[in-house]
Amino acid sequence: MSATSVLVTAALSYLLGSIPFGYLLVRMVTGEDVRAIGSGNIGATNVARKSRVLGVATLVLDTAKGFAATFFAWLVFIGPHRHLYMAVAALFAVLGHLFPVWLKFRGGKGVATSLGAFALLTPKTILCLVGLFLLLAVAFRYVSLGSIAVAAAFPLLAWALHEYHEPLEVAIIAMVSVLVIWKHRQNIGRLAAGTESKFGEKSGDQSS
Repeated sequence: MSATSVLVTAALSYLLGSIPFGYLLVRMVTGEDVRAIGSGNIGATNVARKSRVLGVATLVLDTAKGFAATFFAWLVFIGPHRHLYMAVAALFAVLGHLFPVWLKFRGGKGVATSLGAFALLTPKTILCLVGLFLLLAVAFRYVSLGSIAVAAAFPLLAWALHEYHEPLEVAIIAMVSVLVIWKHRQNIGRLAAGTESKFGEKSGDQSS
């Protein structure tokens, strides 16, 4: 792997991941700033508090931009380090979503973007994680609980299912998991205190 290729991959993936679709959709459709609504988050869950249609659109677009970053890396790089380039692209797409330069580095929580970014690299793991998320979210009605559990399980499942080509890929997945969990630190506190909002409620800060 060349340093130049890694830097270009990282920069382009960050810029792609940093597109704040939730913010842009709400601004274009309603003229409002989604950061002044509900939790103030730009992710799909908070956007859905304003409009369910816009929430779904945000979910799809945030997932798609993560997928696009790794797909472009897959198209461009052919060789023994192809999957490592894809992992770098996935990491920086997530970083772009979490810390977008356009919004003073205050972005979303990275769940949808992470799932999209790693769909090509760890497809079996992602399918398992989607199932786990749905199970927990439906059973307990906490989007944040499902998101945190999925993030924690991600590196373990990828390792157990052998969905990696180099050990560094697992390390990158673990980094993404830690970042997503860190972004949910306030949710963790509210879950522990029993004050977290359940899915469908108007207040609180769930996920995405």
